[in-house]
Amino acid sequence: MKKESVAMLLAGGQGSRLYVLTGKVAKPAVPFGGKYRIIDFPLSNCTNSGIDTVGVLTQYRPMELNFYIGSGQAWDLDSANGGVHILPPYMAEDGGSWYKGTANAIYQNGRFIDLYDPEYVVILSGDHIYKMDYAAMIEDHKKNGADCTIAVREVPWAEASRFGIMAVDSEMKITEFAEKPKEPKSNLASMGIYVFTWSKLKAYLAADEADPNSENDFGKNVIPAMLNAGEKMQAYRFNGYWKDVGTLESLWDANMDMFDKNSGLNLIDDTWPIYAQTVAAPAAFLGPNSDVTNSAFNRGSVIDGKVKNSVLSQHVTIEPGAEVDHSVILPGVTISRGAKVSYAIIGEDCVIGKNAVVGAKPEETAEGWGLTVLGPDCNVEAGRIIKANRMLDANGKEVVR
Repeated sequence: MKKESVAMLLAGGQGSRLYVLTGKVAKPAVPFGGKYRIIDFPLSNCTNSGIDTVGVLTQYRPMELNFYIGSGQAWDLDSANGGVHILPPYMAEDGGSWYKGTANAIYQNGRFIDLYDPEYVVILSGDHIYKMDYAAMIEDHKKNGADCTIAVREVPWAEASRFGIMAVDSEMKITEFAEKPKEPKSNLASMGIYVFTWSKLKAYLAADEADPNSENDFGKNVIPAMLNAGEKMQAYRFNGYWKDVGTLESLWDANMDMFDKNSGLNLIDDTWPIYAQTVAAPAAFLGPNSDVTNSAFNRGSVIDGKVKNSVLSQHVTIEPGAEVDHSVILPGVTISRGAKVSYAIIGEDCVIGKNAVVGAKPEETAEGWGLTVLGPDCNVEAGRIIKANRMLDANGKEVVR
């Protein structure tokens, strides 16, 4: 069945800059905002944009992500005439390999795209928090008669070297592009969201695959090749909230942005809902000792301590006398009586023992301050003190970052 557009969601990254949080799961499967996982955002954007056919390209530790997405029903992506499809690397009659780069991942799944014979292919990343109407970007691509359209936004100059940076003319036509330049000429950054005319992209993917010196990457190889060949390359400026949550600090920041009315991240706006798998759990319970302010919590949680400016996922227990401040608590965590957690990310199923101290407020430490992070399944002994800017693995041992 022919589709005007198909979305391909790159969700196979290891997420090494999230360190212990991605030791067991791919980055797009990391919980976010108390209720969601990171991948919920691009999937919901597809549904809200009217894109009903999505290929999800997995590679690193795919099981939890595959299980979470399931049939796609939570995002209304379980249609018989499209829907969501999990696309891991596979062996074909001529061999096979892991995805060698972003472009190679799409190349390996060209047959899947051809099943729907689309005019346009939307390439998405699975590790960004944002709300975006892809349909508007596709219309801009069509209006300009573009071969490739790249979503862009200005970033702080100090961060520009982390992104693909481009120069544009007065009509937003791309004139220069550099992938992660050491000395950027501009701060107009690629968001890693592309619309390609499929017939054009298909030819460039084949040429890229045939080049033994290519890294098979969109930013490093395919986009520069198209630009050098004189193809029509357009930039599409996006002014809404967007954050690449590829680092511990950015993941924590994005969670905290939920409480800032001026951040642009509004998750209670029902005009552009973010969908997620529903957790089978009872309602959250606030005990007689609970004191919860400016925080989010989810089903199955029992809160009988003090929680301030924090995000609590499902099945979190905060015992009487425990205090949580400016922290992100992932599913299944128990924070025992008298324990204090400040400016931290606590991984899934951790147990913080009685009277333990995890992290510190910036004004409470004379050392170099930073977030404190505990990997999944970490047990902190009663009375243990874990200073700010520390990271522990599942065995409670400190990890260098």
